[in-house]
Amino acid sequence: MTTTLRPSGPLQPGADGAQSRAYDVCDNGRPVGTVEIGTEPGSDGGTGVLRSLRIEEPVRRRGRGTIAALAAEEVLRSWGCTQVQAEVAPDNIAGQRLTAALGYTERSRNMVKQLASEPPALPDGLTARPMTPEEFTAWEDGAIAGYAESLVTRGTPRETALRVARASHARHLPQGLATEGAQLHHLVHEDEKAGFLWVARFEMHPGQVVAYVFDVEVDERFRGRGFGRALMIQAERLALASGDTRLGLHVVTANTPALRLYESLGYEPTRYNLTKPL
Repeated sequence: MTTTLRPSGPLQPGADGAQSRAYDVCDNGRPVGTVEIGTEPGSDGGTGVLRSLRIEEPVRRRGRGTIAALAAEEVLRSWGCTQVQAEVAPDNIAGQRLTAALGYTERSRNMVKQLASEPPALPDGLTARPMTPEEFTAWEDGAIAGYAESLVTRGTPRETALRVARASHARHLPQGLATEGAQLHHLVHEDEKAGFLWVARFEMHPGQVVAYVFDVEVDERFRGRGFGRALMIQAERLALASGDTRLGLHVVTANTPALRLYESLGYEPTRYNLTKPL
């Protein structure tokens, strides 16, 4: 048995310098599966993506998936990629085992919570209110810089990261505070702003539209006092008031306090986002 990859279509250009290509997984020239790879938009070609890998049922559990994934990584190296990313669903046990065996580690995860019909109450002594236009202007500059920095830690060049962060905010908040469906609130404790929250409706996965926490942060002076939980309660209140029954988010796995908070609030993973150096 000789397992190889054979292009099944041309190299496809994508947004912000990305590219992708589909391949047949072949045994002695006979197709037995498919794999699609690409590069991450905005990564200047440095980050590859293993988009999909499928081996036909009759020939599974014989190492073909492992060989195909390794071959895909070699193609990404030839494209100049220095790392590769992959997504695995929580119920895809075979995919989790394969990526673990190949040295992928979890970078982050997407999570969703099914909301109760009645909105929870904020803790005593805390209130929430919408941002003012002046507050939004000051907040957005810091939010763009923070998002760009998070991209830099994932291998995106700094100049590219800043461009991607600005484009993301322009896409999701095109009219600023007046953007339809966007809700940006401050958490207030004793007349002081203790944190902020940005919630809007978002297609988290194909066909899965939810209320989504785009950004949440407790001011450093107020950390360790349960205000992060209060902000997430406010997110639920905003989602329910907008008619949504599910609330989604993205969390970096290394942020253990945030991950434990979301788990304690009843959020469940919908995707594991994995990475591996090449």
